[in-house]
Amino acid sequence: MQNSILASLNSDGQQEQYISPCNAKSLYGLLAERVNKTPDGTAYWYYDNSFAENEIDADRGRASSGQSATDNGAWRSVTWSQVGELVGLWRAALAAEGLSQGDRVAIMLTNRLEWMLFDMAALSLGLVVVPLYVTDRPDNLAYILNETSARVLFVEGLPQWERIELVGESLVGLQRIVALNPVCTEDCDTRIRDLDVWMGQDNASVEPVDVQPADLATIVFTSGTTGKPKGVMLTHENILANCQAGLSAVAVDSTDTFLSFLPLSHMFERTVGYYIPIMAGACVAYARSIKQLGKDMEVRQPTVLVAVPRIFERVHARLQASLQEKGVISRWLFNLTVYVGWQRFERGQNRRKHIWLNWLWPILDKMVASKVRSRLGGKVRIAVSGGAPLSFEVARLVIGMGITLLQGYGLTETSPVLTVNRPEENVPRSVGRALPGVEIRLSDDNEVLARGVNIMAGYWQNPEATTVVLDQDGWLHTGDKGYFDEKRRLYIFGRIKDILVLSNGEKVPPEDLEMAIALDPLFDLALVAGEQRPFLTAIVVLNPAVWEALAAELNLDSKDKHSLNSEILNDVLLQRIGGLLSAFPGYEQIRQVIPTLTPWGIDDGLITPTMKVRRKKVLERFHEQLEHVYQYKGRRSAL
Repeated sequence: MQNSILASLNSDGQQEQYISPCNAKSLYGLLAERVNKTPDGTAYWYYDNSFAENEIDADRGRASSGQSATDNGAWRSVTWSQVGELVGLWRAALAAEGLSQGDRVAIMLTNRLEWMLFDMAALSLGLVVVPLYVTDRPDNLAYILNETSARVLFVEGLPQWERIELVGESLVGLQRIVALNPVCTEDCDTRIRDLDVWMGQDNASVEPVDVQPADLATIVFTSGTTGKPKGVMLTHENILANCQAGLSAVAVDSTDTFLSFLPLSHMFERTVGYYIPIMAGACVAYARSIKQLGKDMEVRQPTVLVAVPRIFERVHARLQASLQEKGVISRWLFNLTVYVGWQRFERGQNRRKHIWLNWLWPILDKMVASKVRSRLGGKVRIAVSGGAPLSFEVARLVIGMGITLLQGYGLTETSPVLTVNRPEENVPRSVGRALPGVEIRLSDDNEVLARGVNIMAGYWQNPEATTVVLDQDGWLHTGDKGYFDEKRRLYIFGRIKDILVLSNGEKVPPEDLEMAIALDPLFDLALVAGEQRPFLTAIVVLNPAVWEALAAELNLDSKDKHSLNSEILNDVLLQRIGGLLSAFPGYEQIRQVIPTLTPWGIDDGLITPTMKVRRKKVLERFHEQLEHVYQYKGRRSAL
């Protein structure tokens, strides 16, 4: 299998640059091979506020080499050989905790070099890494730490510690808490060590242990939209196979730079934005924060962008909002650019013979498209979207601006990628063909089933849940509904459990409608309800800035919550949503709207750490409003 995958790579020397799972054997082995292969290559860029001048600070296990100044700090780079040396320091510190191979250690950091160093140090000792979301609820954190009997926890600083402190007494199995930044000075939990102290101990050098491909590498808890999260067990072989298959579909090399900003706790970022660059020898720059993402893109100029649809939706929404403030000519020019850019894309995919107005592209590119691309750094050659469905209109805009945008599909349970569009065979409405080594088929009720080396070993200490999704033949039941086209490209049209069945028997996949509604900058989030009801209702979170402008236009007080109940507003919202859903059949039209200005967050349980809406929780929160809509407004709406 591995030889056949390698044979499918481009024949331009990339296969020599890539590291095969056979040679790596484990995820730490992957790093060790990379250090030996390209020791002087730039591995990572990170932002440093300290201006430390030392090459390697052994006390804190940090590195400093090349730098470029910006704001009040500097971007610093480390080579692969420096990374190898740093991981050795971290391994010695971890080994001093007296852990045994197979023990679990947890990490609760934002994306940064230390995340990678702790992860690789743990993997080199045969430990099992349990990633935690820095924004997760305290009860979830306690559940995961206790469920896995994690012995060491690495936290970033005070905000993360405050969440842990709420449940700290219940974490009986936790023997050490390492804090990247100081979290307390007195009356502190005796298990806490600041990183300075923890790394500053005189630890003897420790050799990595022998880790086999089938050994457990990580337990990743799904941020499920219902019930307690389940711990997905992934082996070294699972992840390495997925990396290799991914590179055979979308080539990456040492000239590429990734910008890491999606949570490394999510397997999409971890595999595609962390392990794949090691396998390919590419560089990764760690973004400072989502708020500073635009500036970081400008400075680091990534060539590969790994993102969830929400990022592209925000780009789309901001562009649309900006256009509303400009004149008719500017809007016409923008739309013309998207149109011509899309036609060029279709021609490049051999789906068109002629491109009308192609002669205008150099002008349109200079005046419009290049300026949009500059917001992403100006050098993005490939953008990959995954984690949730991507709206076709958003994809059309991004591609129309001259960016290669590839949609993929997968689950945490599949390490995580199952399918992806290829640059030379890109159908944005689909999620592409299966990766090499992955089998995809559909059940009798069109559920997507998957099988391959990348499929999880099961759910941690939950054999009952494992048997529900993994059958005796090794097929993983994804819970997603899909269909194939004539070239075996896969299309996803909703979750089996989320399909709404109206009282007249019509079946509606709500995600398609929700994505369409979210195209309007007025709506930050949307959820469509209507199970066993005569019509559909949309619950929408209004964007504060756009709402304020709309309220002024309608002579409503934007600060008065009663304005949300205005019939005038209701009619306007229905009109705007109706325009967005004009291509959908009549029974999929929205007949009533429930607007809110209160954001849906992780702390209130309405959003998962991966920014997915917890449908059941939202429906519970808006139960009374929904009952009012169907009882008092239903008759008028159904006419």
